Amino acid sequence: MDWGTELWDQFEVLERHTQWGLDLLDRYVKFVKERTEVEQAYAKQLRSLVKKYMPKRPAKDDPESKFSQQQSFVQILQEVNDFAGQRELVAENLSVRVCLELAKYSQEMKQERKMHFQEGRRAQQQLESGFKQLENSKRKFERDCREAEKAAQTAERLDQDINATKADVEKAKQQAHLRSHMAEESKNEYAAQLQRFNRDQSHFYFSQMPQIFDKLQDMDERRATHLGAGYGLLSETELEVVPIIAKCLEGMKVAADAVNAKNDSQVLIELHKSGFARPGDVEFEDFSQPMNRVPSDSSLGTPSDGRPELRGTSRSRAKRWPFGKKNKTVVTEDFSHLPPEQQRKRLQQQLEERNRELQKEMDQREALKKMKDVYEKTPQMGDPASLEPRITETLNNIERLKLEVQKYEAWLAEAESRVLSNRGDTLGRHTRPPDPPASAPPDSSSNSNNESQENKESSEEPPSEEGQDAPIYTEFDEEFEEEPASPIGHCVAIYHFEGSSEGTISMAEGEDLSLMEEDKGDGWTRVRRKQGGEGYVPTSYLRVMLN
Repeated sequence: MDWGTELWDQFEVLERHTQWGLDLLDRYVKFVKERTEVEQAYAKQLRSLVKKYMPKRPAKDDPESKFSQQQSFVQILQEVNDFAGQRELVAENLSVRVCLELAKYSQEMKQERKMHFQEGRRAQQQLESGFKQLENSKRKFERDCREAEKAAQTAERLDQDINATKADVEKAKQQAHLRSHMAEESKNEYAAQLQRFNRDQSHFYFSQMPQIFDKLQDMDERRATHLGAGYGLLSETELEVVPIIAKCLEGMKVAADAVNAKNDSQVLIELHKSGFARPGDVEFEDFSQPMNRVPSDSSLGTPSDGRPELRGTSRSRAKRWPFGKKNKTVVTEDFSHLPPEQQRKRLQQQLEERNRELQKEMDQREALKKMKDVYEKTPQMGDPASLEPRITETLNNIERLKLEVQKYEAWLAEAESRVLSNRGDTLGRHTRPPDPPASAPPDSSSNSNNESQENKESSEEPPSEEGQDAPIYTEFDEEFEEEPASPIGHCVAIYHFEGSSEGTISMAEGEDLSLMEEDKGDGWTRVRRKQGGEGYVPTSYLRVMLN
């Protein structure tokens, strides 16, 4: 069933129905647009809420970040922030895939509908114009027939009148004949106009308008199908973010399960354990007879310099009471303002940081030495003298860091002795400090020996001549004594290289090599030749392909 057959006479109905469909499409677009605004406002409020409650200080500077309760709360805030991002994604997808697309499609439908109805109205106007012409020809035919009949009656009356002259009778007969001829012409014109109108009317109702109505039906069905797809996008857009939202909710649940009350209690102990011994009994002060008290070292009222307190209310009020308000302390470099346990931890942290910095500077020194040697062997690659300022700066940094390491080691040893002396009966349960990191340099004794040896070497020979007398790849032989490792890739020599320094290896241009060790930042790569032999070559001379 189609509109052209069943609704051939419902032009106005179809006009109202198609307009209603387009209005519904525009209403849905407006609804989705307001929905996106709601989503965007919701996401913005969630992000503002997260920002409001997110800790302001960095985690490394915030002691509260060590508690599982705080960590879980921060994780929940992050998940809420991710959830807000998904709401923003929903709003963006709805705006692009629904609002923009359907609004554009609505404009296209309006233009198409306007074109079809303009075509229908033109057809109606043409049919109405033909009908008016038919009516005019009909009225003319009717008028001419009446005039012809009237003229015929006049001629017949004069012909029977004995008083009428022959001229009057002839004139009346000529007039009647003329009127009869005009009526005949009007009849023929009316018949032709009627035939033409019936043909146009048949074409209008059986061909022209059904085609227009069928086009309107196809347009409306396409609009309805597109609108239905737009309805589906509303749910599809939500379903696309459901897995991510589910992960956010799962992350919140994991954060809730991660709260560990026992561990938080232990963290509190580690953060604020002072390391002081419990105070001893307060001694009786006999003011009835003059005498000098010798308070114990563990007494709360004993001054830090070990001198006995003088009698009097003013001095007794100055006793240190553990539950009173603490005075503001001055921060010192050795953290002596902190309790022994906290001082030990802070010194341990500082010592590990200095060791890491020292190892980094030593690695940089070795890299600069290797680079200087390469420049001396291959002058076209660079000027060795240009590296002298950096080498000198690195050596100064190493000396400074070694002194700082020794200083912090001495302070740490002193802090350890304070902790041991304060714990007393818990001495047997004291655990040694954690081992230094794997990347830390040798211990202080070896550092001092190396330091003195390096100072001696630096005093004996100028820095500019270091690469001429001593090999810079002394560690290569030790590495090659290990069991041969499997290659991690292969490479091709782009240029010829003559390995004249210790630890290097020669290679020919275009030679295939096995890659044994990647460049660690010093400009050298360790390779193995097919005919045997391993060594270092400049990385810039290779085209490397990893496995």
